[in-house]
Amino acid sequence: MPAIEEVAGMASSYEFDPKPILDSLPLLPGVYRFFDGKGELLYVGKANQLKKRVASYYQKTNVSPRIRLMVSHIARIETTVTRSEAEALLLENNLIKSLRPRYNILFRDDKSYPYIVLTGHPFPRLTYYRGAPNRQHQYFGPYPNSYAAKESMQLLQRIFRIRTCEDSVFNNRTRPCLLHQIHRCTAPCVKLISSEDYQADIRNAVLLLQGRHQEVEQTLRAAMEKAAEGQHYEQAAALRDQLRALHTVQQKQFVESTGGTTDADIIALAQENGLVCVNLAMVRGGRHLGDKSFFPEHAEGLSADEIVPAFIAQHYLNRSVPPLLVLDAECHDKTLAQLLGEQAGHAVKISTAASGERKQWLEMGQRNALLALQQRSMQQGGQKLRLDKLREFLDMPDLNRIECFDISHTMGEATQASCVVYENLDMRTSQYRRYNITGVTPGDDYAAMRQVLTRRYRKLAGACPEPSRRDGQKEESTRPDLILIDGGLGQLHIAMEVMHELGMNDLALAGVAKGEERKAGLEQLIFPDGTARQLRSDDPALHLIQQIRDEAHRFAITGHRARRGKARTASSLEEISGVGNKRRRSLLTHFGGLREVTQASVEQLCQVEGISKSLAEAIYQQLH
Repeated sequence: MPAIEEVAGMASSYEFDPKPILDSLPLLPGVYRFFDGKGELLYVGKANQLKKRVASYYQKTNVSPRIRLMVSHIARIETTVTRSEAEALLLENNLIKSLRPRYNILFRDDKSYPYIVLTGHPFPRLTYYRGAPNRQHQYFGPYPNSYAAKESMQLLQRIFRIRTCEDSVFNNRTRPCLLHQIHRCTAPCVKLISSEDYQADIRNAVLLLQGRHQEVEQTLRAAMEKAAEGQHYEQAAALRDQLRALHTVQQKQFVESTGGTTDADIIALAQENGLVCVNLAMVRGGRHLGDKSFFPEHAEGLSADEIVPAFIAQHYLNRSVPPLLVLDAECHDKTLAQLLGEQAGHAVKISTAASGERKQWLEMGQRNALLALQQRSMQQGGQKLRLDKLREFLDMPDLNRIECFDISHTMGEATQASCVVYENLDMRTSQYRRYNITGVTPGDDYAAMRQVLTRRYRKLAGACPEPSRRDGQKEESTRPDLILIDGGLGQLHIAMEVMHELGMNDLALAGVAKGEERKAGLEQLIFPDGTARQLRSDDPALHLIQQIRDEAHRFAITGHRARRGKARTASSLEEISGVGNKRRRSLLTHFGGLREVTQASVEQLCQVEGISKSLAEAIYQQLH
């Protein structure tokens, strides 16, 4: 643990005297936290010398209005001393991500980036991967999104025809699969390619992933000419086809860099009408793989020199980082580059002096950031119109957070409920929740709705009237302004009963009933007093309700299908007498999956260890 000691100060939220606290602070590195009179966290920062850094907030006369406003609300100061500034940086970012203070710049902590992997098997497999790298395999990336990674995989399949199947399938194939028939795999599973030739394809694929296109072309051309000279015309024709595919890929490929095998991230920023966008473009092996845009919270009025370093710290700590970061803003924090280098195991250079190719990269990133910002502005404008119309329709001027519930099942099987959240003009996917419904009569939607609402709001019922998410409480502790129930009067009555039982009668409720013949645009809103109101099909308020309701339905049904499929897959073999865990594993390993087991004949089932002819017949009969 980096923390060595804690120092805290407490005072009235109206008359806070910082001098006693400042006098007690050490000239040591650490993290400081500012709180207001209600105990809400305002800001988290790091310092090389805590005493000087915290005191600077009360000494500077040229601080921004935003900082002056924050300082005016400080009622308590807490500090944590660390062993080094690098440890303080790590702790600061962990606290920012977990506590989300009001005055810190906040970037969405996106899920891990995708990689392309070549496994460490004798016949390596090409696959797509998210998560922490494993030293047994070769990793290429990261890629900005799954589309870029999967498209690169398709290109490699087209040129080198590397296998993509799971080991359980690869080890049990007796004939080539469909991918071999459409020329996307050389079928090493049934020895239609030698180990030496397959490894040659792997080496070329690695060179291509590293951006060394010319070496790949030279290698293929030399091998083609050698095969032709030796009158191995079929082999020469195959190599010729690989060269043609490579040329096609190069013509369609992402933006090419002349910088050889450069790995770099380009970070550009755009600001317009109070909105901020940071664009991250990835160059790997000299290829521009694509970009991703981030929209930070609490960044209004800040300069690029403040926003970009905050992005680097939050985005790259505990994540893969290339040797070069190209910025369009200054970054004076030398500790940041040092810490990133220690984490990555190689030197990390942060460059702001852009010229030549790097300047072109930055200009492209700035254009993309501005375009993303304009698109975001248009989307938010449309969302604001929808929300304003709904506020007007419901006479709820402060309406901001909406939670919507839906139930999904198939004839009562694998019942699952969803809760989706709309807040601050957007769907908040990180706050979505799914609930497995158990202990109710299959198909009883009322009981399912009762269970999910009780589970969702039980903790909230015992919380403070206006809890804050910024003090580390979960999103479940945030009170919605409106609860939408996908259903009619019956479901709404259940919601009213649950809220009454929990003592939360003040929460606004509404049911979204499907219109006549379930046609979109004919929905009705049903209210607790029994009244039903219908909006015009072109009303923006209705469009917002449909958006939230449809998202709840989508989220519920995808979860239900996954749960149902898992249950059916597990139960099909479990229901067969004489097939326990060991035999079930043997069957799935031998054939590669339940579908292949279902397609197998009695004779093929008998070939599995532990499966007698009588048991094979029983399995066949059960699955057919």
